[in-house]
Amino acid sequence: MKLENGAVMSLLIEVIEWLDPTGTEMIYRIPQEGSADFKLGAQVIVRDSQMALFFKDGHAADAFTTGRHTLTTLNIPLLTRLLAFPFGFNSPFRAEVYFVNLKVFTDLKWGTRHPVTFKDSKLGLIRLRGHGAFTTRIKEPTLFLNSIVGRQSLYTTADIREYLRDVIIARLNDLLGESLDSILELPQVYTELADRFKEIISNEFEKYGLELVDFYISSITPPDEVSKLIDQRSSMEAIGDVDKFLKFEFAKGLGNPGGPAAAGSGIGMAAGVGLMVPGMMEKVFSPKQTELKREPVATITCPKCHTDTPEQSRFCYRCGHQMIVQNQCPSCKQQLPTEANFCFSCGLKLDTGVSCPHCSAKLIAGSTFCGECGKRVDDNEDENS
Repeated sequence: MKLENGAVMSLLIEVIEWLDPTGTEMIYRIPQEGSADFKLGAQVIVRDSQMALFFKDGHAADAFTTGRHTLTTLNIPLLTRLLAFPFGFNSPFRAEVYFVNLKVFTDLKWGTRHPVTFKDSKLGLIRLRGHGAFTTRIKEPTLFLNSIVGRQSLYTTADIREYLRDVIIARLNDLLGESLDSILELPQVYTELADRFKEIISNEFEKYGLELVDFYISSITPPDEVSKLIDQRSSMEAIGDVDKFLKFEFAKGLGNPGGPAAAGSGIGMAAGVGLMVPGMMEKVFSPKQTELKREPVATITCPKCHTDTPEQSRFCYRCGHQMIVQNQCPSCKQQLPTEANFCFSCGLKLDTGVSCPHCSAKLIAGSTFCGECGKRVDDNEDENS
């Protein structure tokens, strides 16, 4: 507690507890500033889905789970060792208590700020937007405190939402580029993509003591112009035989006395029939013929043995070389194993932060696409070369 002259008065706390009225608080420290005086015999109340961690001089000490606890030298052995309590000690001691909320946080959403460029095999180069939701919880409180929270007095889901969203978008761009051939296949692979993405992104969460409980993809959609073209294509496929459809529409129009087709039938019937008969007779006397063409197979060249292999191949059929890069050094572009922490070619530490060469936005190491501008990260290098 601060006095008027700026001095700090010690707080002697006898009941230590915390309630989260918002449901979004992940970490709460007692006291909010500095340290407080706790005495042996004080009550520590830890509710369901909570954990209380005592810190002394920046070091994590004793932890308490759900229940009511009375502070004694028996249940705070680490603090007793750090403070060197003498036998029969009963005086106040200075420390900090961090309450950790262990519940599953469900109010987290992700989405692309800007459209992501995607090369569709059927529609060409298009831009996509993605949205969804995810749930997470604190799995390792001490790791989360030391790596993310630091010594902040209050930490909520709003403080970490932006970072986790950027991590998700960076990895989602890579997943779409590697796993999806056309957005026309999206409805049938939403669940498969979400499950596969959860496996990939879980490692990013575990580095900071978090657990990705659920991950959902609500939508991955193209711009309105592309959506209209897809609707038109669906309509044409639903029509089927255009010739039969036009005949049906014409006959249906003739059956309506007040319709435009009936009104003009007396004038244009002869001309219309005269134009239609040659085509009908041609179909009768000449059978349908279909020109068969051999479709060329798109190939790429294996960089190891220089053999042409199908474009969608994950491995070269001749030498077994991996064609799709799973992990690559951002500095020297050397292909690396997925579990590598350092580049064995140039020695770069792989978790070092990188930035987009187009907009200078900070990216997660190994990102193929920028989550800010949507451009491919290595396009700028290709242009310079």
